[in-house]
Amino acid sequence: MAPRICDSVLVTGSNRGIGLELVRQLVDSPSPPVQIFAGCRDPNGPRSQDLQELAQKHRDVITVVQLDTTSPTSIAEASKLVETKLKGKGLNLIINNAGVNFPGSLAETGKREMVDVYTTNVVGPMLIAKDFHPLLCKAAAQFPHQTSMSCSRSAIINVSTLLSSITRCPENFSVSPMYPYRVSKAALNMLTRCLAEDVKKDGILVMSLHPGWVQTEMGGPKAPLTTAESISGMMKVITSLTEEDSGTLLDWEGKNIPW
Repeated sequence: MAPRICDSVLVTGSNRGIGLELVRQLVDSPSPPVQIFAGCRDPNGPRSQDLQELAQKHRDVITVVQLDTTSPTSIAEASKLVETKLKGKGLNLIINNAGVNFPGSLAETGKREMVDVYTTNVVGPMLIAKDFHPLLCKAAAQFPHQTSMSCSRSAIINVSTLLSSITRCPENFSVSPMYPYRVSKAALNMLTRCLAEDVKKDGILVMSLHPGWVQTEMGGPKAPLTTAESISGMMKVITSLTEEDSGTLLDWEGKNIPW
């Protein structure tokens, strides 16, 4: 039987697109996590119906958690709920997937667009890492004889994008200007680097992962990858991550993307 990715995982923004497919493939894997916490802003809203149906089919594994990553109160309450459900154990893996984008040419972008996207794409993952840090530390400590880092032990994965790469910007800017999205995801990458340095003493791996250009509400119908293809690749990358990958930006095929 294939090894389990981890015992417990939290996925943010899990009611649609990449997040929903992550939860689906995690629970359908040969050795699924014991507990999957599926966070979303409005669990009882119409946009969460597919997630709720999936959770009903796997009610022993999936817990739907109200989690608005723009709200410090919501994040704090979610961390308390997850802690209660874990019953003394730590949380092995967080996948910070929740994110937003606005049409963002220079002419279309003002203060509100920049601040709103930054709040969701950067501040949210930072607060998640901060509030759930004790549970990640507890998970890492449950492997007292293991010094190496991995997602089965304790890790944070920030869903980033190729469009965050400052080096690669001249290659693709004309196709996708998107100032708020690009700038916020570049900032998310710096958050990844800071966290990776900060929590390596705790045995926690932190990295950024680009899912590819995917056929989601954000990616649009012309994207070359289906969500199933993207997440299948991401799952292989997640399973194979080691301490050497901490603080890096990889794509869904495991290839390094320059900052």
